[in-house]
Amino acid sequence: MARTFRRHRQSHPIADLNVTNLVDLGFCLLIIFMLAAPLANEQTVPVNLPVESASEQQLVDKNTKFVALTIDAKGVTYIDNTPVNSRDLAVRLRGLDAKNTVIRFRIEGSITHQKVISLMDEVKKSGLSRITFDTQSGS
Repeated sequence: MARTFRRHRQSHPIADLNVTNLVDLGFCLLIIFMLAAPLANEQTVPVNLPVESASEQQLVDKNTKFVALTIDAKGVTYIDNTPVNSRDLAVRLRGLDAKNTVIRFRIEGSITHQKVISLMDEVKKSGLSRITFDTQSGS
């Protein structure tokens, strides 16, 4: 007489789903986006910056706040990627802390000097004296 050693099991679907790998992937993507988001925000207004020779950069204080003033090829002025007119520009500049704020000028290379001087005049009237110009580094 033959004996069978099989167990009689019922076929039923497995109700447990292992999501450990999915959670790991989610956290990895979250970290990547957290690191990439500040970098992507900076270059939203396309500007062809003037070229300068490469030089050594100075270290800045960690309490320093940078505010970008941009003029694009059409002559539109932006404060941190938000278009502003001349009245709003003056109001927003007066609201900045002069001691801890550095104004970053991002000016299209083809813009006339008069437009740049007018923008610098508005910055000076607001009491802001710490400025820097963004440029492309040449070889």
